[in-house]
Amino acid sequence: GARLSEGSEPAPAAALPRVAPAPSTSLGGLSATAARVLPSVVSVETGSGGGSGFVVDASGHILTNAHVIRGGDRATVVLNDGRRISARVIGEDDDEDLAVLEVDYPRELTPATLGRSGDLAVGDQVLAIGSPLGLSGTVTAGIVSALDREVRLGSARRTAVQTDASINPGNSGGPLVNVRGEVVGVNTAIASGRGGGNIGIGFAIPIDRAAPIAERIIRN
Repeated sequence: GARLSEGSEPAPAAALPRVAPAPSTSLGGLSATAARVLPSVVSVETGSGGGSGFVVDASGHILTNAHVIRGGDRATVVLNDGRRISARVIGEDDDEDLAVLEVDYPRELTPATLGRSGDLAVGDQVLAIGSPLGLSGTVTAGIVSALDREVRLGSARRTAVQTDASINPGNSGGPLVNVRGEVVGVNTAIASGRGGGNIGIGFAIPIDRAAPIAERIIRN
């Protein structure tokens, strides 16, 4: 009371230490990787379900899994900004579980950068991007858990990149990317427990195998 009557300043309120806000223009690390790739990733909707996909060139071609389109000839792709575009299925390879879609307005699309899965090493950081459970634009992070893991893909057994990045139903057909934002795989399958869902074991078709198949489908 005496101090107040003497006009002394009140003690400042305690504040917990906080880091300075990062400049909005300085994206770095995995956030920059995600920002670079997200415009190239689409949701794929069909009459019987759906999944994910990504743009592979400037001519309007989108790569996804064959099991996403389930033998259909049309699909709707939903872009990262919410726009919806009609697409037709121009070909599929059931043995490799890959399919290619084509849209009529390629200017609406942003092609992804394809990398080399042969350069991957166990322990490399990767991101899985897609629409798990219909949640478009979902990004999950993990590492490469194993290379050349033999699993059943489509109608045959094939080798795949194993990752612990969370992959769930709806991620199928979306890209697995390295820290530079280059696509190194096509997310396609998970190992699940008795209750279903992700348990940290996902598989992606190596892009070194998927890209030539996509090129063949587009060419033919």
